Parts: sequence; C-alpha cells; structure tokens
Amino acid sequence: MTGRNVTLNSIIWNRSLLATDMDEKRYFHATDGVELAYRRWVPRQQKRNTPIVLLHGAASNATRWWHFVEHSRLGADRLLLRPDLRGNGESIWRGPARIEHWSQDIAALLQHEQQTHAIVIGHCLGANIALNFASRYPQICTGLVLVEPMAREAVSGVIDRLRPLVPVLRLTVQLIRQLNRLGLYRRRLRTIDLRIMDRRVHEARDADLEKALADHGSFLHDLKITPTTQYIANLIELLRPLPTTNVQCPCLIIQSSGHSMTDAQHTRIVLGALPEVEFVEIQSEHWIPATQPKRLCEVVDTWVLKH
Repeated sequence: MTGRNVTLNSIIWNRSLLATDMDEKRYFHATDGVELAYRRWVPRQQKRNTPIVLLHGAASNATRWWHFVEHSRLGADRLLLRPDLRGNGESIWRGPARIEHWSQDIAALLQHEQQTHAIVIGHCLGANIALNFASRYPQICTGLVLVEPMAREAVSGVIDRLRPLVPVLRLTVQLIRQLNRLGLYRRRLRTIDLRIMDRRVHEARDADLEKALADHGSFLHDLKITPTTQYIANLIELLRPLPTTNVQCPCLIIQSSGHSMTDAQHTRIVLGALPEVEFVEIQSEHWIPATQPKRLCEVVDTWVLKH
C-alpha cells in the first residue's frame, strides 16, 4: 500500500512540474494596439485538437484556472490559453473595458496564436463574455462551457439590488474617468495569485469554509486589485442582457446549487433557448472553481471529450 501511495504521489508531483515547465506568460496586441497579458499551456504531445480559451470572472485574473490547467485531462494534448481580461490582472487599461472589448480581444488572441477556432470556457462574468463571444464570432467558437453565468433575470442578492442603480453606476464611471484624466488614480495595484486563496478554501473544514471564502467577491478585497472604474464597469457588464441568438455551437452550463448570486431555475429558463444546451448542477455556493475544482474538471473533461 505504501508503494502505491508513493507512485500516485509521484504522478501528481510530476504533473505539477509539467505545469511549471509548459505554462508560460506571454503578451499580444489587441486590434487597437493595447498590450494584453495571457498564459499559454503547451502540451508535450500536442495534437490537432481544438484549443481552449479560459476566461476568469470579475476582479480576477488568469490564475483563476490554475487547478484546471494542472489537473484537467484536456491539458494532455490541447493548447490552453488564459488571458488576463482587459482591465484586470496584468492587462491594465484605464478604459474601462466592456463586453465589446473583451470579445474582440479573444478573437485577437486566437489570431495571434494562429488558431482559427476554439472552445471557450468562462466563469461568472467570464461566462457572460464567452456567450457574447460565441454570438459575435459563431464561426470561431465551436463549443461553450459557462460556469455560473450571470443572467440578468436570474441574479440574486447584492447583484440583484444593483439592477435599478445601473444608471447611477454609469454616471459614477464617467465622473471617475474625469478624475483619472486629471491624473488622479492609483499608480500601483496589488497582484494576486488565486492559487493561494483557493488553497485556503481547499484546506478549510466545513465550519471554516465561509471564513476561507471571505475574500472571494469581497468589495474591499477586489478594489485592491482592480481599477475603480473597471470594478464598477464589471458590475454594469454583468447586468447586460445575455444573447441567445446567433450561437451555433453546443453549450454546457454548470450551475451552483446555492442562491447567493443567481437562481439556477431562472438561469435555465433564460438560457434554455440556446441550441444543444446541457445543464449540470454542482453543490456549491458560487465559486465552483474554488470550492469544487475536482468535480468541475470531471464535468468539463467529460463533456468536451464527448463532443
């Protein structure tokens, strides 16, 4: 039994080493010339499989997908691309960025990588962006995985209470942009590796889970790592209607069982109009990539390999 454990541990350890060897940080230029950062996983046995683009959520960065890249079976023979979405992570831009920018940036990233099509996976705001990208570029997107998408009609909690305040949020963005033009903005923002935050969640006991998740989605925490205008713009973009027309690829929607951010039943009603759509529910209170990373890998791997 001891020998078996050593063998299994060696496999896990070696996979972690491979993650370090194959995962590299790179940059590309968007269509408007802005330099944006992304991470690129290149498998040692790369085949002509469809590449995968992984999109993080609001006030996040490419490290949101660290566990998936290291443990997903898809990383064995597929190119995995993880951008820091414009306005977030190392892709700092004082725009602020909107759905239109992010969709164009994904297309530019794939062109930079000389890829003609891709499967796009997104979490939270990243799921909304992925769906918009598929609607705007149906000839490029061959598959969609939406992890906890935020349909405007299905949001709950704090996000739902912000819905009538969108005009005020837009005005606030304009006022802050004027201050930015006068030179009033933060020169330095914290960078964060979500691997560290997620591991606290993985190591927490059930009674301590809420405390371990305290920084996930925290207003005070998110403002330390995101420009103020972009943080507010992220909220505005979350509340835009989601497109269900012009999407031509199969779609998997993974929902959390909790109700703190969205209502799963209402999400099914809104997104059930998508073609070839499947729904899977995972036991979690939002933050599936942090709370249920193994189950997420299993569900995504099975669906992608099936299609």
